[in-house]
Amino acid sequence: MTQHTSGRNVVVVGTQWGDEGKGKVVDWLTDHASAVVRFQGGHNAGHTLVIKGKKTALQLIPSGIMREGVACYIGNGVVVDPTHLLTEIERLEAAGLEVRSRLFISESCPLILPFHVEVDRAREALRESSGAGKIGTTGKGIGPAYEDKVARRALRVQDLKHPERFAAKLRELLSLHNFVLEGYLKSEALAFEPIFEHAMKVAEQLKPMMADVGVRVHQTNVQGGHVLFEGAQGTLLDIDHGTYPYVTSSNCVAGNAAAGSGVGPDKLHYILGITKAYTTRVGSGPFPTELPIDEPGTVGHHLSTVGQERGTVTGRARRCGWLDAAALKRSVLINGLSGLCITKLDVLDGLDEIKICVGYELGGQRIDILPLDADDIVNCKPIYETLPGWKGTTAGITQWDQLPVNARAYLERMQDCIGAPIDMVSTGPDRDHTILLRHPYKA
Repeated sequence: MTQHTSGRNVVVVGTQWGDEGKGKVVDWLTDHASAVVRFQGGHNAGHTLVIKGKKTALQLIPSGIMREGVACYIGNGVVVDPTHLLTEIERLEAAGLEVRSRLFISESCPLILPFHVEVDRAREALRESSGAGKIGTTGKGIGPAYEDKVARRALRVQDLKHPERFAAKLRELLSLHNFVLEGYLKSEALAFEPIFEHAMKVAEQLKPMMADVGVRVHQTNVQGGHVLFEGAQGTLLDIDHGTYPYVTSSNCVAGNAAAGSGVGPDKLHYILGITKAYTTRVGSGPFPTELPIDEPGTVGHHLSTVGQERGTVTGRARRCGWLDAAALKRSVLINGLSGLCITKLDVLDGLDEIKICVGYELGGQRIDILPLDADDIVNCKPIYETLPGWKGTTAGITQWDQLPVNARAYLERMQDCIGAPIDMVSTGPDRDHTILLRHPYKA
């Protein structure tokens, strides 16, 4: 018989191409949670938190680590580079945080190993030199690690507990990747011993943190604790539902919170979609509302500079453009969003007018939702509605009625176009810069 669960769970997902400000929102919501779970991606994700003016960038460890007493789980849907994980732990410990007693890693997580990184980088270089065009990966081995998972040959965290088993699987896997590196990618082969020896060293540090994440999350609920599922990247980068092939290698959508952590979908009680007040994208791929960012005095340059739009992990300048409500309709559909949190509203302060893409013209027809085919998206001509901007500041405001009238009108029109209610508005990077209209843990 299934035990009754009294805890409430919230899933946080990005609704655009990532970089929506999920880390700050997760940190804010963690005040009401007993545990935070990462359920997909790897250290290609970056969440920047600003707490009392101090900035902290996290890549693999859940954002809940910044809250004392909160358990943090890395679910089976995440690919783990053990060397990076330990480096991140040590960096947080140096800042005075207690990490190892609160961080738990699913034994089923696939490992990212040095040959995954080499294959990732060599493949991007080959695509660029051949004229095929780079996908725009972070070069951290994420994709190749997921490929091994799907091919049922991955080394997993649990293998670190069994040196002989690990060595046998490593020899076979390394042989395959070296064949590809030398024969196809024209790169150098990697040696077995350094990889094996280093893996055994990190294994000793990781063993105390290995756990059955699904069971622990279930037990938290049974005991009345709330859980927060923290998504990485964004819906439009999802391997199935994004702008393929310019996507990441995992499922970034809310439904994967269940599969990627080991709980049932009935445990996902509220889905919060994080949405920038405009649109950005890092890397290659179609972007219908993109604006040029290099010319001072233009809207694109304003969004890029005022928004400080650079990737947390890569440092690459993000591409910027107007809000795309037609793309967001696709995200609402895929994720089953309960509500939205709008971030970076203050970046729009001072603009004379603001545009919202409400649909596209494609092949002489008007459509109101993002197409599934990336080639079609490239040919989409955005259809805009123009709204008046505002001169007052929205930065740091914590009450809806304190917002400028035109800012409220923009948010209300955005809500109507997207088709989901706005429950929160972030008005700055600090955790306190938040307008709450409906609380996800009390809705």
